[in-house]
This record gives sequence, structure tokens and C-alpha cells, in this order.
Amino acid sequence: MYAPSNQPRPAPARPRRALWPAAAAPLAAACGLALSHCAGESDPPNPIPIVGSVRPQPTTMPPSDPPATAAKPVVIGHRGASALRPEHTLASYRKAIEDGADVIEPDLVLTKDGVLVARHENDITGTTNVAEVDEFAARKTTKTIDGAAIEGWFTEDFTLDELKRLRARERIPSVRPDNQRYTDESIPTLAEVVALAKTMSAETGRTIGLYPETKHPSYFKSINLPFEAKLIDLLRADEFTAKTTTVYIQSFEVWNLKELRGAIGASQPNWKLVQLIDDAAKAPYDFVAAGDARTYADLLTEAGIKEIATYADGIGPYKLNLIKVDAAGAFQPPSDVIRLAHASKLVVHSWTFRPENSFLPAPLKAPGADSVRNPSGSVTEIQAYLKAGLDGVFTDDPAVGRQAVDTFKP
Repeated sequence: MYAPSNQPRPAPARPRRALWPAAAAPLAAACGLALSHCAGESDPPNPIPIVGSVRPQPTTMPPSDPPATAAKPVVIGHRGASALRPEHTLASYRKAIEDGADVIEPDLVLTKDGVLVARHENDITGTTNVAEVDEFAARKTTKTIDGAAIEGWFTEDFTLDELKRLRARERIPSVRPDNQRYTDESIPTLAEVVALAKTMSAETGRTIGLYPETKHPSYFKSINLPFEAKLIDLLRADEFTAKTTTVYIQSFEVWNLKELRGAIGASQPNWKLVQLIDDAAKAPYDFVAAGDARTYADLLTEAGIKEIATYADGIGPYKLNLIKVDAAGAFQPPSDVIRLAHASKLVVHSWTFRPENSFLPAPLKAPGADSVRNPSGSVTEIQAYLKAGLDGVFTDDPAVGRQAVDTFKP
């Protein structure tokens, strides 16, 4: 998500869809991998279901001649520069761009009055000061979100005006104590994030991309606050997102990406759909809700990846689905996922790379507590994945991601 270097790397012989505007230098050349950890690769999965009251839409990607792959992996500011500022705030996104992000990532939830706002979860107990505001004490409740009972305060119970009266707080203060200094940031709307990216693109001379994630889409549809039309309308309303920059739309669920593909077809060539893939043992919630026994492991097989390619442009796997570490924290041989994805003309952006000890494999930790920052360890980790052919990294510290990409030697 940050400042690209313009030193090109050789393009691969096999072309793929470019998922990044010409003004930024994002995607890495494909690199073959070895070893698949997913069982049953030869068996095609059942058709991926459409869940809820969604009208089935055509999902096959329109044919096109993919342009040559861009020269460099893309640096994605995960929730902004969340290692340095409270996540999903304008200060965090601004810092990410200043530190060299190619793309900024706003997770999206909805307010009571249907406004898209940037929060990692609709539960705002740990990311705002809502628990300290007497006016909203009675809003505390327990809800079941994706099958789990959660007690707290939720965005869908607040109007935008009410949410704007709250202030963001650092989500993990024990790991990021310095972020507690930033206490005056409000919850931004998606429209405000778009405006920031547009303004800073003009200021920096780099076209900053956006990577919105629809959070808990089945849940929001169940309470009559569906994402899809609102997101499309907002992105089409501004020329910057409608035509100029690249917008990656991501989801851990499947049906809403298929619905988005059906709604936009080939009308928005600068919008790219990305299927997020969690730990292989977990499952998309829409599969769970539909009684579908498949897990993310099934989406990582050759047949699963080919199915994803009918409606999406890329995948966003959890990093341990690509390269596992053993009990001592040593990297294992890469899985076959990147090779299979590239064979289906999908880009691969992986998450999440963080610079603090608590998130690094044991051999890369620095001496000291979990909160100790170790940028060099994070660079080493990122470059292990770049060597495996990764096209982009979600990082909490875009300056570190920028360094890893710019100093990488394949």
C-alpha cells in the first residue's frame, strides 16, 4: 500500500490480468511453488451456493486479453498504518500513504442509517471510547454475529451523527502503547476515505488504490442492511473510484462477491474482486449458514481456485496457507497455492505482516517484550513470501512493506 519504486523487474513469460493502475507499480512476477497441503484436489467442489434472499446472477468472468503483469508487488496498508496510528482512522490512512502505500484498506460496516463506515468490526467496544460515554450506556447488548455471541456496542445501532461523536482508540494497546497518544480521531466514512485517497493522489503524484472489505455481509443482509448496492453506488459516484484508481473489493464470504460480479459485469474494469481465504480449517460463513461442509481448504485446491476465477480477479490467503512455519518458527516449503492461482490468472495478496515481536516467527523476533518493534525481522518475513511469488502484502507498517518490496532481489 505504499510508495512504489519504479525499478522494473522482468515480466514473466505468461501474462496475467493486471490489477493495478499504471501510475503505481504493483504486482510481482509469478513464481512456481511446490507442494499442496490440501486434500482431494482432483475432485471438483460442489457449486458454491448463493445464500439468503439474493437473486442468482451470472458469475463467469467476461473474456479479455490480459495485459502484461506490472513490475512490482503491491504494498497494501492494512487498516492504514495501524502499527503507528489507531486502525481505520484518517490519520492511519494518511500515514500509510506518506510511508509509501500503494493501496489503503478500509474494512466496511454499516450504521443504523445505512452509511458505510470504516471499522474492522461492527462491534466497536474495543476500538472506540463508547464504553466511556454515558449517553450510550444502554446501547450495550449481546448479538450473534456469524454464529458467535458477542457482547458490546454495534455500529448498526448508531446513526452516523452518533458515531461521529465517538473517538477511535487503539485496539491492542499492550502491543502498540504509543498509538494511545492519538485520541482525537473520529470514525471515518468510506466517502471520507475515498476523498483522502483522491487528495493525496494529487499531492503525491501517485494514484492511491483502495481495498474495501465487506465485513459480515450475510449478517448485515439479515438485518436489512445489505452492502452491495450501497458500495457500488458510492464507488460510482466519484470519478476517482469510478474510473481512475484501482479498487479491490474483498470478502471472506463467497455469495456477495458473486452478487457483485453479477451486478457490475465488465462495466468497471478498474474494480477487482478478491476472495479472502482464512485459515484452511475454517469456513466461509455463508457456507456454514447454507449447511455446506466445505472449508477454506476446499477453496485452495486446484478445482476451488478455478471456481474462484469464474467470479474474482484474485485471492487473499492467510499467509500460513502459503508458507507454514514449524514448531520452532522455521519456514517450510511453500504450498502450491500461488502457482495454482497464477495458472488461473489470479493475483495473490496475503495477510497480515506486522513488525512487532508478538506477530513474528520465533527466529525473527528481537530481544525483549512482545511490543518490541523489529522492522528488519518483518522485512525478512515479507521477502520469504515474495520469493514464493506473492503479488502483494497486507502490512500494518507500510514503510516496512515498502522497504521489503524495494530491496527484494528475486
